[in-house]
Amino acid sequence: MIHLPVLITDLGLILAAAGITTLLFKKIKQPLVLGYILAGLLVGPHIDFIPTVTDNESITIWAEIGVIFLLFSLGLEFSFKKLVKVGGSASITAIVEVVFMLLIGFIAGKAMGWSTMDSIFLGGILSVSSTTIIIRAFEELGVKHKKFAGLVFGVLIVEDLVAILLLVLLSTLAVSQQFAGAEMLVSILKLCFFLILWFIGGIFLVPTFLKATKKLMNDETMLIVSIALCLIMVLLAVKVGFSPALGAFIMGSILAETTQAERIEHLTKSVKDLFAAIFFVSVGMMINPSILVDYALPILVITLATILGKFLSSGMGALVSGQPLKTSVQTGLSLAQIGEFSFIIATLGLTLKVTSDFLYPIAVAVSAITTFTTPYLIKASEPFYYFLERNLPKKWVEGLNRYSSSTAGITTLSDWKVLLKSYTFNTIIHSVILISIAVLGSKYLQPFITGIIPGNNGIVLSLVITLIIMTPFLWALAIRRIEKKAYSHLWLNKKYTRGPLVALETLRISLAIFFVCFLIFQFYNNWLAIAIAVALIVIGMFIFSRKLQSFYNRLESRFLLNLNAREAQNAQPEILPWDTHLAELVVAPESKLVGQTLMELSIREKYGVNIALIERGKIMIPTPGRDERLYPNDKVMVIGTDNQLAMIQELFQGSVDETAEEASFPKKDMTLQKVVVNTSSPIYGQSIRSSGIRETTQGLVVGIERQGERILNPDSNMVFENDDIVWIVGNNKKVPELLK
Repeated sequence: MIHLPVLITDLGLILAAAGITTLLFKKIKQPLVLGYILAGLLVGPHIDFIPTVTDNESITIWAEIGVIFLLFSLGLEFSFKKLVKVGGSASITAIVEVVFMLLIGFIAGKAMGWSTMDSIFLGGILSVSSTTIIIRAFEELGVKHKKFAGLVFGVLIVEDLVAILLLVLLSTLAVSQQFAGAEMLVSILKLCFFLILWFIGGIFLVPTFLKATKKLMNDETMLIVSIALCLIMVLLAVKVGFSPALGAFIMGSILAETTQAERIEHLTKSVKDLFAAIFFVSVGMMINPSILVDYALPILVITLATILGKFLSSGMGALVSGQPLKTSVQTGLSLAQIGEFSFIIATLGLTLKVTSDFLYPIAVAVSAITTFTTPYLIKASEPFYYFLERNLPKKWVEGLNRYSSSTAGITTLSDWKVLLKSYTFNTIIHSVILISIAVLGSKYLQPFITGIIPGNNGIVLSLVITLIIMTPFLWALAIRRIEKKAYSHLWLNKKYTRGPLVALETLRISLAIFFVCFLIFQFYNNWLAIAIAVALIVIGMFIFSRKLQSFYNRLESRFLLNLNAREAQNAQPEILPWDTHLAELVVAPESKLVGQTLMELSIREKYGVNIALIERGKIMIPTPGRDERLYPNDKVMVIGTDNQLAMIQELFQGSVDETAEEASFPKKDMTLQKVVVNTSSPIYGQSIRSSGIRETTQGLVVGIERQGERILNPDSNMVFENDDIVWIVGNNKKVPELLK
């Protein structure tokens, strides 16, 4: 008789149960994650009336693979470039939310008599919202075009990185079993060091490799190579003491910057779906229904703490960052749930055996409940805002509106800020590279060379090779000119700025000398050798400065080329203090708009919406005239309120390519800006029509604030007065000319 391995039987059982439950949940329009968890509960050891999984150890291994691919997929959607472009509002909102939820979770755990470790992990579980659930809810409710959705997506990007940091910190805390500030600081610095190193190395090498092998890459080889890269980074992460999940996330975020990102995401989706399904089923298998009954009250308490805590913390964070009350309320209610990262944090506690058995099923139960409530909370967010607006004191509402208005607009950077920011980035990046080269040279290159050339000659040769590799980066750290324009402005101010500038240059050179000493000290414990080597390297950098600059520029150009190969996605511009904001809509081929002029459409008159820009292939038409026609698949940048955009969206909708709607647009110059009119302004005393704003700045006046009154879409005959705050959609390089 043929013997069938138990693992195959168990996988058949798991996938059969998952298939049935997901079909059911698809039918009732609920998240599939809940279906997987229910399937795990049914095939787990706590339910007896159907067959049960027996080889739990093998299933656990498959579930770990599921975590790896789940984090790899999240990394592909994450992208460090997106994080840089998130902006202050999303960053502040995310940080406020995470800090408050960590405190709320810890306080709730201690109040219920739980151990310190259980309470800390509960705070971590509650601090991160679910990207998957929110995106699906936004799609089903059709609110992705609304103003608050952009802020929510930005918060989720920051939260993904915070969740990775939490995994590292909680692992450190679990191993040490005590809150040691020094150990936490070391863990954070270690994480930052390797994140920078992996990102720089990955962006320099991986896109170059994919570009060189592009002609050889069919779908099969691309899939194999992508998974291989993921697992290689997993091995590197584990080698330096991090979790496999971190390595998978990092490689996903590196690949997200390549031109092959969409293709890799498409090819690996099936693999991710399979193993992620096994992971979520394994989550359900660990739930004991009796524990859920025994801990019904804590589940209720934590669910309420999650919904109320996330609403208040996210809403407060959004308000502090300068968002209007409406956007803050909608953001807070959208983020009121926990999801996949919470499962991973709960799994970490169980794996390290530092949390109680009841915490895991409680986390899953809270996730299930908040997943179910999310769509209803998003729906209720707008009516709840109007309720608050009616019932809050008018002074509060007016104060919040004034605050959000004052934080919007053009932000200017002084020369010092520009210079210090550039110097800081330059120092951190090159310090990481130099430390890495020095360590690799002493630990790996020297043993290899001395194995071939024993004795002092081998040590000298390995030292020389390492120094040669370090030299371009030492030059960039110590001598390279950064932000020449800002530097020259500051240098000309002899009285106040030359001293600090000289100090900065001295610090740069001192750091470079320190790294040379650090390297030589790895090879020789001889101060004379160190002094001679430092002198030679400094002289060499000055003599070969031009060649080093040329070589470094080639390295930098390759890095920037790889980094910018994929166009930035869905960059949301800054928004007005009103509910008005910019959005992009695509004209469907079968739309009634096709072939009509803007004058015939009268979109502004009928809907109160302005058309700021039309993108037609590679052609950009800023502030189009009334005789401009719309053609199929034109990308139209419009400005209006949420309700106005919802109405006009129906005119644009049609069966167009879904990817076309999500594609990014290279319209960095088209932004919303404010100009304060005074008596010396060129436009003072002129009407909007006669001022020539459209012709001079390719701009469109969309609002005026006058003596506390806001005038949206002002009439073209309105005359500019002193102290008017004028909001213009236009070319950010030309609008400032109005200030001259």
